[in-house]
Amino acid sequence: MERMNDEGQWIVLMGFIVSVSIFFLAFLINQSVLVGQTTSEAVLEFPKTEIQDVRDISSEIFRIEDNATKNTLTDELALLSLTRSNAVSELSEGDTDSNSLYDYREVLIHFSNGITAYDESYLLFTKR
Repeated sequence: MERMNDEGQWIVLMGFIVSVSIFFLAFLINQSVLVGQTTSEAVLEFPKTEIQDVRDISSEIFRIEDNATKNTLTDELALLSLTRSNAVSELSEGDTDSNSLYDYREVLIHFSNGITAYDESYLLFTKR
């Protein structure tokens, strides 16, 4: 029998290995671009400034002593937030402690714009 050309087989085998490795690297690069894009979009969708605005306004609202005015302002804030940024903002007042040196109110904030839901509670101190 005549001997086959081994060098030609090695060339074809090496070409196959190189083409498969290039295809695999292209697949990895494509996946890394997709993951980076979705991560950056998630960071951009978080409404940080809107939440900060609601928090600042809530601290001013709950410093008011008149309950009727306070209720009116929380309703107006919810309506404004819904019409301007299509988000639900709810403010409520939690427990208070009158036995300490400072009076404080617990302020509860709920913010939801359909993508992000954010809940926060903080203490608002007022001196006696």
